[in-house]
Amino acid sequence: MNQLSSLTREDEAAREHLAAAAAEMVARTRGWSAINTGSYNIGGLKTLAPKLADAFSALEADVALTEGPGFENIGADGRVCEMHSGPIIEVVSRPSAPIQVVMSGHYDTVFPPGTFETIQDLGNGQINGPGMADMKGGLSLMLEALKAFEAGPFKERLGYRIVMTPDEEIGNFASSAALTRAAQSGALIGMTYEPAMETGAMSGGRKGSAVFDIVLHGRAAHAGRAKEEGRSAIEAAAELVVGLEGLNGQREGVTFNVGAIEGGGPVNIVPDLAVVRFGARAPDADASSWATREVERLFARATARSGIHGHLHGGFYRPPKPRNAAQQALFDAVHATGQAIGLDLEFVDTGGVCEGNNIFAAGVPNVDTLGVRGGRIHSNEEFVVVDSFPERATLSALILNRLADGRMDAKGIKELMGR
Repeated sequence: MNQLSSLTREDEAAREHLAAAAAEMVARTRGWSAINTGSYNIGGLKTLAPKLADAFSALEADVALTEGPGFENIGADGRVCEMHSGPIIEVVSRPSAPIQVVMSGHYDTVFPPGTFETIQDLGNGQINGPGMADMKGGLSLMLEALKAFEAGPFKERLGYRIVMTPDEEIGNFASSAALTRAAQSGALIGMTYEPAMETGAMSGGRKGSAVFDIVLHGRAAHAGRAKEEGRSAIEAAAELVVGLEGLNGQREGVTFNVGAIEGGGPVNIVPDLAVVRFGARAPDADASSWATREVERLFARATARSGIHGHLHGGFYRPPKPRNAAQQALFDAVHATGQAIGLDLEFVDTGGVCEGNNIFAAGVPNVDTLGVRGGRIHSNEEFVVVDSFPERATLSALILNRLADGRMDAKGIKELMGR
């Protein structure tokens, strides 16, 4: 029998610990989800951060809250301003241990205050609430899995660095450097706690993701008396949007989506401002480069119009995370570990992105959907499957056990990254 797909005495002890802690994990997640932490709700983020730090102080680790750097934001007026987010929470344990793991998760959600703030039992083993799945539930089970691991005999063989971020849903622009530092501090394996799918399937390869803002300036004029003297930024933006959306289907796996056009005003004034906000996804580095060049080409065409000028911001903030030999070896090891507790895990390639992309780009193979099972994330129908708390926490604890006792060859997996 594959040694990864069988349970040791230490595995059984961790499993028992986590079964007994199921209600505590759910209650803790409810408490965290009751605090609104929309990515731009700085007050809410600063309220929850110390509570998370206090909870993770139960581990044999040093916990610190740090303020991340400001990051660029383009306002509806086309001006560039500096934004700030909540604290970055960093947890470090046994940094000299022979096996090092980087772990990550975020505590922001996509829900601004007043949009989705209720938590309710759905009566079918599911709980509906903001962040219950994405991903306060993941943070809760990560904590409990680490407690179970540290109660076992192998803890001195494995150290970890955890980065909990306040800005994942808007791109980790403040916290990306912290993720990279943690990953490059000797980590062999990465573990991220985005939710798994309701079926239990997990993410395999991921595309890269870009966010762009293009600001176009024209010339205002009276639309009735002197229309010909004006230069419409909205007209230039409209042509740009048609060009961007026309890129879809031109290169396999690359998609563009225009999310918003802002600007203009009364219909009797030729509009002198438009802001076009759009995203792109690409499966590999070459495709990302092609997509960027096409954006630059269309921007140049727009600003070549008479009386139009502007500025381009953004780009591919998360590089692709393709399946390579290291990723596949890690997926295979996690699949075998899941079999030990009756899980037949499937890894499905996706266009979605997360902090796993950042950790991969820093040179560390990682599995990034170790969180709870859930569904309808990013909507007010978001739910978590209650039974998945002990199930997925046990999976993580067993992965940690196997990394620490050598059944999972962390060094060998990382050595495959260049292949």
